[in-house]
Amino acid sequence: WLGQEQAIVRCMPNTPSLIQLGASGLFANEHTSIVQKNLAETVLKAAGIVQWVQSEAEIDAVTAVSGSGPAYYFLLMEAMIDAGVDLGLSRETASELTIQTAIGAAQMAKESDVDVAELRRRVTSPGGTTEQAINTFEGAHLRDIVKAALNSANRRSGELAELLGEPQTSEE
Repeated sequence: WLGQEQAIVRCMPNTPSLIQLGASGLFANEHTSIVQKNLAETVLKAAGIVQWVQSEAEIDAVTAVSGSGPAYYFLLMEAMIDAGVDLGLSRETASELTIQTAIGAAQMAKESDVDVAELRRRVTSPGGTTEQAINTFEGAHLRDIVKAALNSANRRSGELAELLGEPQTSEE
C-alpha cells in the first residue's frame, strides 16, 4: 500500500529508549539512500544503540530479542524479588539488591572483553551457592524455555508484520 519503490526503514526500538539506553534494530530496503539511512540511524542513536540487520525478517528476531527483551528481564527481576521476600528480605531490600545486581551485571557484560558465558563461569564457584542455583536453572531447562519464548515472539512479530503489510481496502 506504500508503493513498490518507496524508501522504507523499518525499526524496532525498545522501552529503555525512553531513558537513552535503548537498543534498536533497523532494516532499510533497496530504495533507501545512504542519506536516509544515516538520518534514521542518527534519530535512533539519540535513544541508545543501533544495529542494522540485513533482511526485513531479521527485524522479527530483533523484536523477539530486544524489542520485547525488557519485559523478560523485568519478569526475572520480579521472580528474584519475590524469592528474596520468601527468603525473609523486605520487598524494598530485595528490590534494591535485584535491580542493582542487574545493572551491575549488564555493565560488566558491556565492558568485558569476554562473553557472558565466561563471566557466568567466573562467578560460579565449584560446589558453591551460585553453582547450585545455576544447576537448578539448567535442570528446569531455562535455555529451552527462553528459546521457546523468543521463537514465539519472533513468530508473532512476523504475523503482525504480515497483517500490517497488507493493503487496506475500504468497504464503501
